[in-house]
Amino acid sequence: MEEVSANRVVSDTARAARLSVAPMMDWTDRHCRFFHRLMSRETLLYTEMVTAPALVRGGAVHLLEHDCAEHPVAVQLGGSDPAELARAAALCCDAGYDEINLNVGCPSDRVQSGRIGAVLMETPSLVAECTRAMIEACSVPVTVKCRIGIDNQDPHVVLPRFLENVSASGVSRFQIHARKAWLEGLSPKQNRDVPPLEYELVLAMKRKFPHLHITLNGGIGSLSMVQELLELGLDGVMVGRAAYHTPAEILLRADEEIFGRPGSKSPFQIADEMRPYIARHLASGGRLHNITRHMLGLFSGRPGAKGWRRVLSEGAQDKSAGMEVLDAALVMVSVAPEEGVMRNAGTK
Repeated sequence: MEEVSANRVVSDTARAARLSVAPMMDWTDRHCRFFHRLMSRETLLYTEMVTAPALVRGGAVHLLEHDCAEHPVAVQLGGSDPAELARAAALCCDAGYDEINLNVGCPSDRVQSGRIGAVLMETPSLVAECTRAMIEACSVPVTVKCRIGIDNQDPHVVLPRFLENVSASGVSRFQIHARKAWLEGLSPKQNRDVPPLEYELVLAMKRKFPHLHITLNGGIGSLSMVQELLELGLDGVMVGRAAYHTPAEILLRADEEIFGRPGSKSPFQIADEMRPYIARHLASGGRLHNITRHMLGLFSGRPGAKGWRRVLSEGAQDKSAGMEVLDAALVMVSVAPEEGVMRNAGTK
């Protein structure tokens, strides 16, 4: 890490991007990111997309709030006006984020109507203008998350042209979702599954542009897949839904297996380490569900996982729910003897 002031340390996000958790609307909020950070000290985390108009015109700077423990953490911006994105980027930089990412991949109708997201694949020169303005406005890396193309575009023509145009603005890191986005005819949910994955095209882009830092996103379901793709020459792999639904499988071994750093923990340790954070949230008037909804997959694949999910999802809905719900959920989870933890370890 590079010390830049007495109060702030900027993380090396290029190194951390060897494994990253994708920005996901309604999922990767600050509570989710704190939870994920406990499982991996090294993995790069991303916020949900925040639109530049919301920050600049709406004054919604509260959307940039995050815990210092989340670093290395990147903020994803949505927008298409260079001047507005520059102002938003400056706000993000002032808020202490380690990287600012421009969304050129979201296919939702609402985002399209604002000329945000995947629709920008049609205008790489505008994307380059936006990123150039963002780079001039802030002191941290600006990166771009994109698709391989949209609708009837030929990805083998469009994607290299896009990378060439945008990298000329000063962007050297791209996260590429290895699917087309169909803006006509498919819903955002379908766009995450229906268009075929084209990993080989993304690998070809790394060979064509060896000076660029290329991260592949889309369809990654295990840590072994991450390792295989890194061994093929990619600079990074971004995991989305698997990191959310089965976080322990992706993140608990990531520091050791992906980054070569010690520090593997058990799901029970993570649940215990969440207690002070949950207590602070409850004391400030927050609801248990705000946090525990992100923890439902912590014990996925283990005996008692269904009971854990049921107790948390049902019990945490009550406005008065407190730590006793977490304790009751932990009682439902069977513990392997070698972990040296009694079945009711969560009860205190």
